[in-house]
Amino acid sequence: MKNPIFLGVIGFGILVAIFVGGMYNSFVSLSQKTESAWADVQTQYQRRADLIPNLVETVKGAANFQQETLTAVVEARAKATAITVDPTKLNPQMIAAYQSAQGELSQALGRLLAVAENYPNLTATENFRDLQAQLEGTENRVAVARRDLNQAVLAYNTAVKQVPGSFIASMFGFAEKGYFTAEEGAEAAPDVAF
Repeated sequence: MKNPIFLGVIGFGILVAIFVGGMYNSFVSLSQKTESAWADVQTQYQRRADLIPNLVETVKGAANFQQETLTAVVEARAKATAITVDPTKLNPQMIAAYQSAQGELSQALGRLLAVAENYPNLTATENFRDLQAQLEGTENRVAVARRDLNQAVLAYNTAVKQVPGSFIASMFGFAEKGYFTAEEGAEAAPDVAF
């Protein structure tokens, strides 16, 4: 006859292995969801970056348009597209650096569109209006993608921090991921002067 204590230890070991394996698989699944959501964010930012050269070329056609505004947009786009983030390492510092570069581009685009309002011939062209509408739509898509990423990160970070998952997460190297946050000064309404 087999030793009941030995069988009990073996059975307990099997249950622990199943539990740990299930938790590990859960972390992998949640991590993959955050990486997928991050890819969606990058896709929308890339869409915006792809629209900018067309917008700049359209605006260049306006007589006496402010060259420094165009230069700022081109430089901000170059900086924003140069930053890459490894989706497996979505830590808060990497997200903040990426977000900062994208924020600079948003500000430059905002200045470009504000200055363009002073050029009625430019804003009356169909090409400019189409590009402006596409940029507005892209900004909405960016907001949705960022929200979806934050929801995926919330689910992942919650699982990584809760007990007993926190022990298993640390054992296998599952670390907290970063959120997209509001840009500095976003809580203040912009000044509008006519």
